[in-house]
Amino acid sequence: MGFEDIVEDLDKLKDPEKARVLSRFFKTGKGEYGEGDIFFGIPVPLQRKIAKKYPDLSLDDLQRLLSGKIHEHRLVALLILILKYRRSDRTGKSEIFNFYLKNTSGINNWDLVDLSAQHIIGDYLLLSDRALLQKLAQSKNLWERRIAIMSTFAFIRNQQFEDSLRIAEMLMHDKHDLIHKAVGWMLREVGKRDQEQLEQFLKKYSSEMPRTMLRYAIERFDEDKRKTYLKQPVIS
Repeated sequence: MGFEDIVEDLDKLKDPEKARVLSRFFKTGKGEYGEGDIFFGIPVPLQRKIAKKYPDLSLDDLQRLLSGKIHEHRLVALLILILKYRRSDRTGKSEIFNFYLKNTSGINNWDLVDLSAQHIIGDYLLLSDRALLQKLAQSKNLWERRIAIMSTFAFIRNQQFEDSLRIAEMLMHDKHDLIHKAVGWMLREVGKRDQEQLEQFLKKYSSEMPRTMLRYAIERFDEDKRKTYLKQPVIS
């Protein structure tokens, strides 16, 4: 089973009405962050089933899927890539890690990043030099910057917070709302495991953080503490 087979299987699952809804939700209009993305309207659970049917799809075929404009093609390709990564030895993981980095142009919506970055980039870097994340955080590409912070979820899950806080600091003044949300989310995850570390970070940066980032970061605080943070004057 190869490229043509998986494309045929996905084509059979098209749902035009859901596709219209998803196209609006993921901002595919002219000038929006998802401009040009094409949706089939296939629910993620069904895409996971398709991915499990094709765990041995070649990297060449995954390349073809990731290079296309159809969102579900790219999402299923990433789901398969995660499956392949988990079954691989360190050499195989290295190949998949590098393949992922060569294809960031196709990992170009927030769900694609959030579903995959921690499982491939983050997991691989648990045992490697993490300087790459700083390079990604400085990228002009919105999605590479989001990959940088979302990859650190793998570290957070392993009680390692330093890199998440470092990347959060680098992205503090990013202009895009999707980065504010991702950074705030990762800060919240740090706080779930070590609230003291999060509060130390907030003590230094909360007055200059974008409000969306701050709201995400303090979401689990009690109401009085949230209000205290949100009442602080914003330093522009």
